[in-house]
Amino acid sequence: MRERNPHKEIFRNRKRGTLPCPPIIEGMNKMSLFEGYERRIDGINQVCKVYGIANIEEAKKICEEKGFNPYAIVEDLQPIAFENAKWAYTLGAAIAIKKGCTKAAEAAKAIGEGLQAFCVPGSVADHRKVGLGHGNLGAMLLSEEAGCFAFLAGHESFAAAEGAIGIAMTANKVRKNPLRVILNGLGKDAAQIISRINGFIYVCTDYDYKANKVNIVEEIAYSDGPRSKVRCYGAASVPEGVAIMHLEKVDISITGNSTNPTRFQHPVAGCYKKECVEQGKKYFSVASGGGTGRTLHPDNMGAGPASYGMTDTMGRMHSDAQFAGSSSVPAHVDMMGLIGAGNNPMVGMTVAVAVAVQEAMNK
Repeated sequence: MRERNPHKEIFRNRKRGTLPCPPIIEGMNKMSLFEGYERRIDGINQVCKVYGIANIEEAKKICEEKGFNPYAIVEDLQPIAFENAKWAYTLGAAIAIKKGCTKAAEAAKAIGEGLQAFCVPGSVADHRKVGLGHGNLGAMLLSEEAGCFAFLAGHESFAAAEGAIGIAMTANKVRKNPLRVILNGLGKDAAQIISRINGFIYVCTDYDYKANKVNIVEEIAYSDGPRSKVRCYGAASVPEGVAIMHLEKVDISITGNSTNPTRFQHPVAGCYKKECVEQGKKYFSVASGGGTGRTLHPDNMGAGPASYGMTDTMGRMHSDAQFAGSSSVPAHVDMMGLIGAGNNPMVGMTVAVAVAVQEAMNK
């Protein structure tokens, strides 16, 4: 008879939802609680002390007493996220509760403090204050000032879809005016596939080069729930991508991962930024994904060893805020000293956890 493996049983139970957070097994080394524990814990404890939280474990209890579980929210949005990501959002939510945040936009900023506490000292994420940046971005999306948010993505990456789902399912619970969410990426077939898999609306467009105008050919809705509010576009060129941004009157965007990040996202964001400045329109651009903080892509290596990469350099040319690491791959973001979650899914995580805080604080 095969011997029972208690570790496999734990993960089976977590998948079933009976163990939403990993149990602290008696005798288990605390350093195995999450990745990079020894490099992060001093900064975490400092922030805990500021808000009267005894330790990271008490942060979890604070959230549980309010009736919600940030750990499970993060795991649901990106199942491959690292343990440190789930605990970082748990700390951020506990900080929001301690600060008495009753509005999701306020809670998002507090969550950013928790994310920043998890940044490895001296890392790219630490220098750029990426944790605080994620909190501020979430706050903007939850305020009434933003009308449309765009994931500028390479459509071979599903990270934008994960982020969009997190926003679509939660943001409009607390907003008076619904936030419109779009995906704008390279490739029409890929856009339709992503729409069909995730239940979005696929918007088929045709770009008129002579008139410099994009025309909607058809719209196909692949569900009728909150996900059907996400509009997914597939562009064939940079001019078409820019025209889609104007068509949807995008207020905030974040670039995403792609095999050729210099071909689409950054040129679209840069061109749209220039045209918005000329028109006097406010547009907040966030640079993320691909080589933003790492250098292995051929396009990035062409920028030379003194640069974080070509996509990083291009991001600096148009962005109001720059994150670090991949839009989708947790390991790449963790390598930059942040946490193990893709930057695009993190946008959805911040919004979803902030909304959960507001709901818990107003019961």
